[in-house]
Amino acid sequence: MGVKSKAALAILVLLLFLGMLWLHGGLDHHWDSCLKGYNQENELSNSSASEVSEDLGALEECPGQTFQISLLFAHLLASPAFTSDVLLQPYLSSWDELVKFMEALGPMVGLISKEIETKTSIIRELALLDGDVPEAEVNRDVNFDHTENPEAGAKDSDPSQHSGAYHSVRSMIWVELKRDVVDFQRQTDSGCRTLLRLHRALLWLKLFLHKLSEIPAAGRLRNPSELCREAYQSTLANYHSWFVRRAAEVAFIAMPERGFFFRLVCVQNQEELSVVLNRVVRAIGVVYDRTQKALEDNGMLNLP
Repeated sequence: MGVKSKAALAILVLLLFLGMLWLHGGLDHHWDSCLKGYNQENELSNSSASEVSEDLGALEECPGQTFQISLLFAHLLASPAFTSDVLLQPYLSSWDELVKFMEALGPMVGLISKEIETKTSIIRELALLDGDVPEAEVNRDVNFDHTENPEAGAKDSDPSQHSGAYHSVRSMIWVELKRDVVDFQRQTDSGCRTLLRLHRALLWLKLFLHKLSEIPAAGRLRNPSELCREAYQSTLANYHSWFVRRAAEVAFIAMPERGFFFRLVCVQNQEELSVVLNRVVRAIGVVYDRTQKALEDNGMLNLP
């Protein structure tokens, strides 16, 4: 076997190992100190629904592409509800587009997206199973802030749209705590624990997109693989084993050049890319901050 063949085989083994670890909970580590470190070193300006609403113009569709940043942006804008909640359906739809984004970066990075699909499927299956529970029981369990959020849009004005255990982040947390399905001592497939894993991965992608949007005052535009590696090292790498970190490094090396991202979101240059990604990052920030607060309020940032 030649040197190139051996190298290719080694890379494949590393990537398969990475995918397996992510699939079986490779993200499952304590995150409180990680989030504090991130906030200190990589603090982005806090976003609110009102700030994002200033950019309500829809992004353009990219013909002939599977990933559509316009759909991602639309789902993110649809996610905030009430004063501090996140609707799960558009939240999971946002992840559907983010999975397509990762898969567009090539099979090496796309392996990581399999973990995300597993997690979103768990929450969707729980929601389907919950459909078998009598509606009266669900509505009795759900008890969260129904104060209408004027920034979230007209869809919040109809109370009938806000029923069901898995309708929103806070309703899911409330019901799963009431039903005693959240275990604070061992790993389970509760919706809350699953959401926490998605939430952690969202921080990594948020930081990567933010870095990709930056326009340096002087000097060259940095390579996307370098930026993605930095975002990973600031978030997930601190809580991964040595083997997972090495495998991730290999995956990031294979990431496309910056011109690929121009084509992926249908822009011509870095200035246009910055405008589009900044809008998306702000929208992600609203969803991320609300989810973070809901998990923090219920002591769920360190679920095993």
